[in-house]
Amino acid sequence: MRTVVHGDVHVHYGQIYVHSAGGEPFEGDLHACFAGQRNGLCGAAVAGTLFLLTGRHTGEVEFTAEVHETAPPDAGGEDVVEASFRAAGPARLVTWAGEEWWDLELPPGDYRVRYSATGMDDGDGPESSLLQFWPAPPAPDAVVRQTSAAAAYWHGFARKLPAVTSRTNRP
Repeated sequence: MRTVVHGDVHVHYGQIYVHSAGGEPFEGDLHACFAGQRNGLCGAAVAGTLFLLTGRHTGEVEFTAEVHETAPPDAGGEDVVEASFRAAGPARLVTWAGEEWWDLELPPGDYRVRYSATGMDDGDGPESSLLQFWPAPPAPDAVVRQTSAAAAYWHGFARKLPAVTSRTNRP
């Protein structure tokens, strides 16, 4: 396991992204990124992009990103989702408007991603997120665990969006 990001990340509008240079140009389209998904926290419907939502609108979120050789055990977290991601070039964790970014050191290929969040409903309390990558063939997204009202809202939002048929990270 390699930890490639660890520390406080400043989020705006409750958003942070992963973008691979080989993917579609990223325009931050919330609807396109979550179209046809069951989970509403890790939008993977646009190739080379993950659109991650946080409970905090603006402020610091303790954020960790890890790269594993195989599927890691569930590390807990109040809200946990999984999706597929294809890195076609350098992949980076990027804050809103590209103000900050971190290289995720992902070789090109297909990955499974687990996004775990804790404290999404706490408002001004601490919030933390864990993003884990491991090599895996594409598979449908999934909600592993949902406990917060924020996650319930975003899962409902995603499930109402129509599916897309091309340019996706999933099968």
